[in-house]
Amino acid sequence: MKSKIFLIAILCASFAQAKEPKAHQSGTLLQMDSAECGVDENSGKSVVGELVGTDSAHKKTHALLCQEYLLQSDSIIYRIRPRDEKHPVLLPVGQKAQFRIQKDKMLLQVEDGDTKEREYSVVSMTPRAERSIGAASAK
Repeated sequence: MKSKIFLIAILCASFAQAKEPKAHQSGTLLQMDSAECGVDENSGKSVVGELVGTDSAHKKTHALLCQEYLLQSDSIIYRIRPRDEKHPVLLPVGQKAQFRIQKDKMLLQVEDGDTKEREYSVVSMTPRAERSIGAASAK
């Protein structure tokens, strides 16, 4: 009898601890831009130059560009970048997307694409002007 009560108590405690997963928010991908996200440097030093000691250290530099998207939700416009810089996936602009924010990243899934959630970094958040103007005029 005591074991049944103990088992029921543990079962009730597990149900109380279980969290409901966060619901996805819906948004529209407005545009994609290329943003400068770093510089790639290639040193002109050679092995012979290092051994002999000649100072022919010329550097070739060029800017690295990253994809940056605007995602518009009901009340906020997010500027996001893919966290996987080596293999970023092109998102279809103008399509609906489902997203949720988890800790320091945004998990995004395009509705018409595959069902994989991809990680993005939020660069900036801007409140939508239409929503704030509409809310102010309604008061």
